[in-house]
Amino acid sequence: MATKPTKRISPQNLNLKEQVVSINRVTKVVKGGKNLSFSALVVVGDPDAKIVGFGTGKAKEVPAAIKKGIEAAKKNLRKVHVLPTTISHVVLGKFGSGMVLLKPAPEGTGVIAGGPVRAVIQAVGIPNVLTKSIGSHNPHNVVKATIDALEKLRDRRAVADLRGIPVESL
Repeated sequence: MATKPTKRISPQNLNLKEQVVSINRVTKVVKGGKNLSFSALVVVGDPDAKIVGFGTGKAKEVPAAIKKGIEAAKKNLRKVHVLPTTISHVVLGKFGSGMVLLKPAPEGTGVIAGGPVRAVIQAVGIPNVLTKSIGSHNPHNVVKATIDALEKLRDRRAVADLRGIPVESL
């Protein structure tokens, strides 16, 4: 399924919070020996505006890699349609061999998620949700699958428009 082009969100007027999901030490073997560098996966989001993005950065030192990851994440921000306390329906996001299942939860449940999924859910500001990570546990695939699941969420008005019926009949 092709993704529709979305309008780019400007990070200037948002209150973005960054969270480092994973840092990986990478070595490149060259003729003179091994070149060591670091790769960082970073998630940024504004919980009040329900906006989230992710990015990767690579550099010789960890702080520089994290800074590059934050800049990359700010370039691919996206808006998520959620209810005030949870998500509207069950959704399954896929990327590569990683799958993430998101389920609505009642008030007071909290975020039941682990690792990379928790980082994305907290960045977007969903207070109550149940999650299950299926398949690959690679942090890159899990973050992308979680973002895919969040993009599949629809609000009542969008579903009514797709079906061609009034919102009250849903």
